[in-house]
Amino acid sequence: MRRRLLLSTLAVAVVAILLLGIPLAFATRKLIYEEAGQALNREAVSIVGGVGYSLQTRQPLTGDKIAQEYPGRDIVITLPDGRTIVAGGRPDASERMLTAAASGGNVRVRVYRPAAEVQDESLRLLALIGSLALFGVAVTVGLAMFQARKLTLPLIDLAETADRLGTGNARPRRRRYGIPEVDRVAEVLDRSAVRIADLLAASREFASDASHQLRTPLTALSMRLEEMIDAADYPDVVREEGVAAVAQAERLVAVVEQLLARARHDRTGGAVASPVDDIIAQQVEEWRPIFRRDGRDVRMTGEQGLVGVTNPEGLSQIVATLLDNSLMHGSGTVTINTKPGAGSVVVEVGDEGAGIAPELEPRIFERSVSGGKGTGLGLYLARSLAAVDGGRLELVQARPAVFGVFLRQATDARLASERVVIGPA
Repeated sequence: MRRRLLLSTLAVAVVAILLLGIPLAFATRKLIYEEAGQALNREAVSIVGGVGYSLQTRQPLTGDKIAQEYPGRDIVITLPDGRTIVAGGRPDASERMLTAAASGGNVRVRVYRPAAEVQDESLRLLALIGSLALFGVAVTVGLAMFQARKLTLPLIDLAETADRLGTGNARPRRRRYGIPEVDRVAEVLDRSAVRIADLLAASREFASDASHQLRTPLTALSMRLEEMIDAADYPDVVREEGVAAVAQAERLVAVVEQLLARARHDRTGGAVASPVDDIIAQQVEEWRPIFRRDGRDVRMTGEQGLVGVTNPEGLSQIVATLLDNSLMHGSGTVTINTKPGAGSVVVEVGDEGAGIAPELEPRIFERSVSGGKGTGLGLYLARSLAAVDGGRLELVQARPAVFGVFLRQATDARLASERVVIGPA
């Protein structure tokens, strides 16, 4: 913006100077030549009077005397008896001259002046006008820079305020800049900050209340399932299903905690260095029977023994979401591949289906976007869970669909911890 203000102000100044300077330069040049012509006419009339007086008083009349009185002029005087007196030399026919003539009492006088002298004087004045124009442009640029700084610095400050509001820091700044329009924007931002602070407070209160209300029934559900397992008459069947139900209930508790922490604009604090193989193996064990009922299979490939920084329950939910997504929208065998990436640990989940339609590909992680009858929340929430622990969920390949979970390496977590410890308080 500052650059645009400078360029626009400079353009206005240059146009104004040209509109005034060009006519002024033309008028000045014309005035100089007219003044030079009038001066020659006055000199010619004066010479005619002086020659007539000299003839009446019978004073000697010589060209040297007249040349001393009118230096820089070529003068030709024709007397009544036909004699010619030349003062200053005869004019050069090859040189452009300005001339003026006068006569009186049978005396004729013609005065010549080199046009180059008048042209030099005209150029000096034009140079003076040009210098003043350049000085005006320089002053304009200086004023434009001052005005641009005065206008842009408040806007930069307001942009920082708006960005701070976007990060959740909703404290009003109460700054004013002496510019009515900018002060109006600052007032609106301050009022918005107050409203955002109220909304954040209400959101945190809701998260706290919901956490308390949801945690209690889920805990009771887990206890009842455990009692069911202990009291089962057919342990081979009921125990297996009960264990799976307990695991799902515990995972649901963890997911609720993470989602509520996200609603509070806070991190769960549960991201630790976790063995990826154990988390994936547990998911494969849970989901393989479901896939086999549909004639499909789930398999693990890739490098073993990788350790990533994540919340184990969160990563379990992400992988479960991707498996559920593949069960609903994909086909064939689902492959979970683990491999080290550039500064990360990558978990890829893909199947052998048709993949994602081109029109859905750029919006696949948006809320309420689904390629089938789903709610469109699974991938959105899975990406949010990955971001909570400093990772990310990306679409690696669209057809067939392959999703990648990128986790921080354990060494990165240790380095971050060391920076926090040695940094300034």
